[in-house]
Amino acid sequence: MHAESFVKDHGLGDDFASAIDLAVRESVANAVKHGNRFDAEKNVELTLLLSEEALEISVRDFGPGFHPEEIPDPTDPANLLKASGRGILFMKAFMDEVEWFNHAGGGMVVKMRKRQ
Repeated sequence: MHAESFVKDHGLGDDFASAIDLAVRESVANAVKHGNRFDAEKNVELTLLLSEEALEISVRDFGPGFHPEEIPDPTDPANLLKASGRGILFMKAFMDEVEWFNHAGGGMVVKMRKRQ
């Protein structure tokens, strides 16, 4: 995947690359499935920005958006066997910061930071 190659090309190491790869895969999968609802006419935008402090990643879909706080907790015993909700848990586990917001031009953006 492009994000993993970007990280490795900048010498950030395998563990860092694995965390980024997982977080990006989950966020892009959510953007395609839940945001764009598999609409082939809608794109997913991925932005990577590396600074001395951190790697910032933004993933934007062009769907209706959602409220992350309304996603059921996948660690709640009542939800353990449900297939959904784990992507957000993984993103939060592997990244230092994760936030969602509605883009002014439409769609939802997930912004993630991983400090070096």
